[in-house]
Amino acid sequence: MGWNAALRTVILAVIGNSFMRRLAERYGMKLGANRFVAAEALEETIAKVRKLNASGFLVTLDYLGESVKDPELAKEAAATIGHVIDAIRLERLNANVSVKLTQLGLSIDPVLCVELMRQLCRQAKASNNFVRIDMEDSKVTQLTIDVFKQLLAEFDTKTVGLVIQSYLYRSDTDVDDLGLLGANLRIVKGAYHESVQVVFPRKTDVDRNYLKLAKSHLSNGCYTAIATHDRAIIADLKEFADGMKISKLRYEFQMLYGVAEQLQQELVEEGYRVRIYTPFGKQWYPYFTRRIAERPANMWFVLRQLFVK
Repeated sequence: MGWNAALRTVILAVIGNSFMRRLAERYGMKLGANRFVAAEALEETIAKVRKLNASGFLVTLDYLGESVKDPELAKEAAATIGHVIDAIRLERLNANVSVKLTQLGLSIDPVLCVELMRQLCRQAKASNNFVRIDMEDSKVTQLTIDVFKQLLAEFDTKTVGLVIQSYLYRSDTDVDDLGLLGANLRIVKGAYHESVQVVFPRKTDVDRNYLKLAKSHLSNGCYTAIATHDRAIIADLKEFADGMKISKLRYEFQMLYGVAEQLQQELVEEGYRVRIYTPFGKQWYPYFTRRIAERPANMWFVLRQLFVK
């Protein structure tokens, strides 16, 4: 295990501690979560989306929450996401939504999950909008792909899309398979703590696979969301797209709210489509911890916030 991987493991263990979670719940956004999370309430989030749109950015809204164990909570989450889709239409925002299937009950009742997703897709289609299914840890990868394929068969690539993680060994085969369906894919590196049996342990291999997956999907003529803050990868894919004469309308760059803002602005100024993944809601702690684990320097940012008056 390399130094970065070891440090990430330690950080995940620390922030997964029950005391640390209680501390986060007590101090809330003071811990620095507002760097990565737009707000807890939808109304405040909408105001921030307007500002992002005014600066030339597209947005995908993520109502935070995952691993729901109660069917009623899954239904409540779906209702809230439906409200977000309505708000996007009513407020005329240039935005869509991202959804985690375990928030909609995938782990407890896949049939319920599919029905809730079907309702959201119907609503999105009626609003000329789009739902992106986020990918979670490897225990639900196949289930997530199966649900996506079922929905894609009922709707279309303009209504529902999926996320694929380049750190998984299996993703090469998955991208080829999904490419045959013309799937709209967001390619990410992956942010969950996984076994070396299922993921590439070295960053160089994850990066190499990222480029392979993105280039393959672009070459297949499928819409591709390039979700990374890695300047080297972005430069490589810009050059590839230019060389292949791939229109800028056939792909977009996606970045996280509060991360690499200068790079985001540079890409917009160069005429690229840039979408900001913008999470909101009270269930921000799991998302926040993954952002810290991805880049350990973020831990020092958090510690500084504890001492800001």
